[in-house]
Order: sequence, then structure tokens, then C-alpha cells
Amino acid sequence: MAETDIPDIVYTKVDEAPELASASLLPVIRTFAAAAGVTVGTRDISLAGRIIAAFPEKLTDAQKQSDDLAWLGNLVKQPEANVIKLPNISASVPQLVAAVKELQSQGYDLPDYPEEPSTDEEKDARARYDAIKGSAVNPVLREGNSDRRAAIAVKKFAQANPHRMGKWTADSKTRVATMGHDDFFSNEKSTRLSGEATVRIEHEAADGTVTVLKEGIKYPSGTVVDATFMSAKSLDAFLAKEIEKTKEEGILWSLHMKATMMKVSDPIIFGHAVKAWLAPVFDKYGDKLAEAGVNPNSGLGDLLARVKAMPEVMEAIEATRAENPPMYMVNSDKGITNLHVPSDVIIDASMPALIRAGGKGWGPDGNEADCVCVIPDSCYAPVYDETIEYFKETGALDPATAGAVQNIGLMAQKAEEYGSHPTTFEIPADGIVRMVTDTGVELHEHKVEKGDIWRSSSARRAPIEDWVKLAIDRQKAEGCEAIFWLDPNRAHDAELIEFVKPILEAEGVADKFEIMAPREATRKTLESIREGKTSIAITGNVLRDYLTDLFPILELGTSAKMLSIVKLMNGGGLFETGAGGSAPKHVQQLMEENHLRWDSLGEFCALGESLKFLADAKGNEKARVLGKAVDAATQGVLDNDKSPSRKVGQPDNRDSHYWFARYWAEALAAQDEDADLKAHFEPIAKALVDHEEAIVSELAAAQGSPADLGGYYHTDAEKTALVMRPSTTLNTIID
Repeated sequence: MAETDIPDIVYTKVDEAPELASASLLPVIRTFAAAAGVTVGTRDISLAGRIIAAFPEKLTDAQKQSDDLAWLGNLVKQPEANVIKLPNISASVPQLVAAVKELQSQGYDLPDYPEEPSTDEEKDARARYDAIKGSAVNPVLREGNSDRRAAIAVKKFAQANPHRMGKWTADSKTRVATMGHDDFFSNEKSTRLSGEATVRIEHEAADGTVTVLKEGIKYPSGTVVDATFMSAKSLDAFLAKEIEKTKEEGILWSLHMKATMMKVSDPIIFGHAVKAWLAPVFDKYGDKLAEAGVNPNSGLGDLLARVKAMPEVMEAIEATRAENPPMYMVNSDKGITNLHVPSDVIIDASMPALIRAGGKGWGPDGNEADCVCVIPDSCYAPVYDETIEYFKETGALDPATAGAVQNIGLMAQKAEEYGSHPTTFEIPADGIVRMVTDTGVELHEHKVEKGDIWRSSSARRAPIEDWVKLAIDRQKAEGCEAIFWLDPNRAHDAELIEFVKPILEAEGVADKFEIMAPREATRKTLESIREGKTSIAITGNVLRDYLTDLFPILELGTSAKMLSIVKLMNGGGLFETGAGGSAPKHVQQLMEENHLRWDSLGEFCALGESLKFLADAKGNEKARVLGKAVDAATQGVLDNDKSPSRKVGQPDNRDSHYWFARYWAEALAAQDEDADLKAHFEPIAKALVDHEEAIVSELAAAQGSPADLGGYYHTDAEKTALVMRPSTTLNTIID
């Protein structure tokens, strides 16, 4: 990769609301950056873009796209990398299928997603699609560990303008239900490799037949390698018990999973929940459901669509629903339940929202009620359980006085569970699963039964050591409480502790840190922030993901406004822009009412950090001036309440971009560090101020009617630009 081929900043093209916002914001960024000699390029990591790139032989030259994810995967290993990464779709199977259908309708000759591939061609298509599913992007780009926290301006604004919190009471019936045995936590085994190894995973059936599930897995010396499984029988028994128990309690039943990221294990668990919910229906009509192509892993919505012409099955479903406890709803008005689509209820967004609401979820009657929160695996359930119990005891957190939780997350080089998709399997028959090196050394062995979910994950020495040192740097900068969220009773965590302690001692900072199991760390952290203190949570990959939604949603009302810096291990920088969990609802509103309530504050924060990083990396002092001015503009958007509103007719995302551009230009015109930039932006700032009335009027006039984007997953660029840049006056000034 020649350095001349690389823009100074690469801005990712993604999906849904963040991508629509880019159509409005990116022209502003490019215009302002050009004044400092900074180039801003784009690379397409959207779901549609990745699908198109996977089948070049089937497409016309005009339709073909390069594999931008692979290009970026190479870039993040280079010291000159400077990437602003927006949240992208981590596709569930229903999302992937919908995207393929949309592209086919647009003339792309793509194969259908084969549920049960039989021919070589179908198997090839399935393999390509499987590489796109779930968390396919993040493990490729995250060649560094995560430093995530609220920007100072964002935190101050949240305290001055606290968001609404639901009321917690001691008699709340809301609780977390988890297996506690026969799950991934209890069955986990872990070891650290003393040398490099090539490993295979094999299954030996009861009759002695050995099947290689995966081979050629290469690990460098010092890698922590884990293996574990969840018992399908125990899972089914647990789900059945919780459905009955919830019925007795008279509250809502809900399942909280991560089917988009844990793209093998969690969809299977989700399917078990669908079957448990409709157990009498599957018992009586299992053959008919199979004939109709029902796959419970795809959710209740797909099931209902396939059997709607079978009156006896529909009657049985309604009878079962009537007997079951009421279910937590995604959309009560439209009858969309917790089990309709596996990607609709994602634990790191759904659990914080429920906790913020005082433990309440929406029921099928359109009213809020207490909930049972079913989280089968007990690796992370204790975090949510302890949070709920804490708030029952103490009442809700006050955002006006709450402190802050920062996070240092281990995620580099596919560390931990998010890198485990290729090594997760649904066991085909009773027997034994082993991990064996090419020299015949057995690393792990589990006795398993048909249907069990077995998985392996790993974390390499270099990322672990980098993570600990990053934590030391962050604690030194903050001088506050710092906790490694590691449980010595969990096999994987015990191995990590063996890395952590010697490094802390060698650096002379062991007294600055605590090591606590997640449940205990949760309570300690909540107690600290209730007192207005800052706490640094130093966690593995999955907890990083969960906690950087949980605490920001409690503190700020959203996780989309977090500053997320990935210090790439080879010297580059990756700047992530926050969560995208509510993006689909935003797109729906735009298409119906031409109002986009997506808040680009995360993009603003990432842009400022990216420009300052560029200044350091390439000695471009004009970029530093731009970056400082971005911070001033971000503060201006917050202080003057120019963030998007929720309802049509009110200012939206496009308005916030006007105000951001104006405050940015005004800051550049007012600074005295760079005379050229000052002179360049003085007339731009004046024009943006003088034409405020015209710009605001033109933006307001665009709202109220349906918006045509030319697609959902694969929008038309020209149509999208017309929708997202409706102010001719603003466009003239910017362009």
C-alpha cells in the first residue's frame, strides 16, 4: 500500500442513519479540511457494499465494488492510518436476506442466501455470505485496544441538562434470570500457550467417528486459548422454567441477546427461546413447520409469515400466546415482540434502556410493566443483575451529579469472544470435542451432546500487554479509581490476571488498581459515580461493548456521544463514533416524514480527535487548528441546544450540521494561530451568519412528506443527496 494512495483521513461509508447523516456532514468536512491541505477519502464497509464486493464475477463492471474492508484491514496495520469509523450493520440472517433481496431488485445478479446449501455453488455462496454476517467489520479494523469516555463538553452538558430517568422502587419485580450452570461460564477451560501452535478442532462421535470441525488455526506464543460449551438440554429446561415462573409473577418476559455480534451462538440460543415460547405448537405441528421452511433461529416474525395460511397452526399459536406470560415488545402498536427478529433486541442497548426506565418495558397492551430479563449465559448477566439490585436498594442515578465511567477495552487482533465466530459450532451428535495441536498436544476436551453450542476464543499476548499499559496511561492521566473487571473464578479471566499482576508490579503501580469480579466491580463503580467520582473500567472485549452502553446511557441518556479512540498497535489511529442501535427507527422516520433525528455529536468528537492526531502524525499544524475549532463548534452545538429534536417540524440532523459548520467557521475566523485559515474562514462564517434565516427556512421546508432514498440498505446517492442537502443557500456557501 503506497502512502500516496492513502487519504489523510479515511471516513467510512456505512448504513442506515449514520450514512444518511454523512450525506449532509461529509461535504462540510471535506470543504473545511481542504483549507488545511487535508484530504478526506471514503471506503465502503456497509452491508450492501460488502455483499457486492463478495460476488464480483456475477456483476457488471459498473456494479462491481472493491473489497474496501480488506483494504482498510491492511491500512489499520500501517502507522499512517487515520480512520473515522461510523457504526455499521452487524447483520443477522434476516437483515442479510433483506439486503440481498433489495440488491437483486436493483438489478444485481446475486445468489439467494442458502439456508441449507447442498450444491457446491450454494456452499460457496453460503461461505461468502457467512463471512459478511455478524461482527465482520470490527475484528478486522480493531488492530488496537479501546479508550472510550465521554468528552468533557458532553459530560458537562449532560450534568447541566440531565435526561429523564425512570423511578426505581424497592418492590420492583424486575429481575435478571440466568442459567448459572451448564453454560459458557461454568464449562470454560483456558490455557496459555508456551510456544506457537497450529490447532485443529475435532468432534469424536460415540461410535468413534472423528470429524474435523476446523483446522489450521494458528496461534503465536503466549496466546490465551479458551474453549467452552452451553448444554442445549439445560438451556431448554431453563427457558421453560422461566416462562412458567414469569407467568406466576404476572410480569413481562424478555430475552436479551447479541445475535448480531455473536453470530453463531446467540442466533441458536434465540431459536431455542422461540421454540420454548411456542413449545406446544412445535410439539404438535413440528413436521408442518419444517415443511414450511420455519427456522426458529430467524425469529417469530419469519415463522408467522410462513404459517399465516395454516389456520390450525395459527390457532395453536394464539392459544399458546394466551397461556404464556405477556412478552416485552419492540413495538406494541405493530405487535412486534421481543422474539420477532433476532437483531431487534440487542442486550447492550435493550438492558440499559430498561434500567434507565426504572426496570420497565413495554407490554403488548401498550403499557409499561416490570420484566424478567432472560440472559442465559452467566458470564455477563451478573453485571445487569447487580445493577438492578443496586437501584432497587438506592433509587435511580441522578445524571446531574453522577460521575463518569471510562473504559479501557481489550479488543485488538480479534481478542476474546467477538473473534470466535469461525470456532463456534452446534454439535451434530453426542461425543467429545477436542482442541489438538499439530504436534498432538491436547489443549481442551469437552464431553458434549447433540445440539450443544461449543465455542473457542483467544486473546494474544501483544494485545493483552498493550491493554494493560493503555490502562496504566489512562489511570495516570485521570488519577482516579481504576478496576480490572476480571473474575478469578472464570477460567479465561484467571489467565488474564496472570498477565496483569506482573505488569502492574513491574511498573510500580499495583497500588493504583483493583481486580474485581464483574458483579463486585459493578457495585463499586455505581457507588463511585453516585458520589460524582470517575471510575475506569478495564475490561475484556464483550464487557467493553456492554459497559460502554450501560454507563453512558445512565449518565448521558445515550451511548452515541462517547469519545472512542482506538490506538492502533502499529501507530495509527481509529476514531469510532458511538452506537447505532436506534438507527433503524431513525431511517423509518426519515422515509415517512423526512425528519432525521440522528445526532452526529459522536462524529463531531471523532473528527476533532482525528484532526489533532493528524497534526501530530504529519506535522500539519493547520490540522491542529481545525481540530481545536471542531471542539469549539461541538461545544457551541451543545451550549446553544442545536442538537436534533425527535419530532417532525422541529430542527433535525441537517439543522445541527448547519450550526456545526457555522460554529466551526466562526471559531476558525476568531483564532489567531493561523492567519491563512483566519482569512479563509472569515467570509464563510459571515455568509453562514448572514443567511441563517434562509438556510433554516429551507431546511424546515423539506420536512413533513415521505422521503425517497432509492433503497434502504443500498440507497441511491443522488436521491439521498437531494434529501439530506435540501438548502440551496447552505450548499452554495459550503461548495
